[in-house]
Amino acid sequence: MAAECPRYKRILLKLSGEALAGQQGYGIDPDIIRGIAQEVRDVVDLGVQVAIVIGGGNIFRGIAASSMGMDRASADYMGMLATVMNSLALQDALEKSNVITRVQSAIEMQEIAEPYIRRRAVRHLEKGRVVIFGAGTGNPFFTTDTAASLRAVEIGAEVILKATKVDGVFDADPKTSPNAVKFDTLTYLDVLKKGLQVMDSTATSLCMDNNLPIIVFNLTQNGNIKRVVCGESIGTTVKGG
Repeated sequence: MAAECPRYKRILLKLSGEALAGQQGYGIDPDIIRGIAQEVRDVVDLGVQVAIVIGGGNIFRGIAASSMGMDRASADYMGMLATVMNSLALQDALEKSNVITRVQSAIEMQEIAEPYIRRRAVRHLEKGRVVIFGAGTGNPFFTTDTAASLRAVEIGAEVILKATKVDGVFDADPKTSPNAVKFDTLTYLDVLKKGLQVMDSTATSLCMDNNLPIIVFNLTQNGNIKRVVCGESIGTTVKGG
């Protein structure tokens, strides 16, 4: 069956902070972020409404800091600030690619970002602007995966596109297990029961409760965001049974 282009009208793209670091493993790689911005622009040019949630693991990981003795809530707030830094970096790259962008933060910081207001976010999307949601949910003890699921449901996104460094979801780590088998489709319950590394259980449950599909795909291959949006069967799709 031929791929439709575009298959979706409104998507939420979930990027890990580590994806922005590239090979250096820390911080923001200018070439990587420019490449992501260009891919997002290609999708916007199709008329697709794009919202984005970015992690902060390339700068600071709250859960890692808390494991070394830092107060978990304080560590998580620091992680949220890291996501805002990544959001501003991506906004800059997108604007340089002639994509009109708005950053909305769950923690108010009016000098650099709008506060998160659902109706305003939807209006921006309707006008063709890319909306980047920073600072997670604004609450400690929740991951940016949960923030992505929550925002996707709130804005009425049709799908979450979770960008990773591998080709989808496998039954073992494909980097260390050469015989790892890739799943083409999974149910939410499969993910929860098998403890598969798709999204954390809170995020997966939220998607299950709202019948919101998740597509896990490889960001490192150029053009993959557009391929997913155009309905090509790449990566792993998580949906209801």
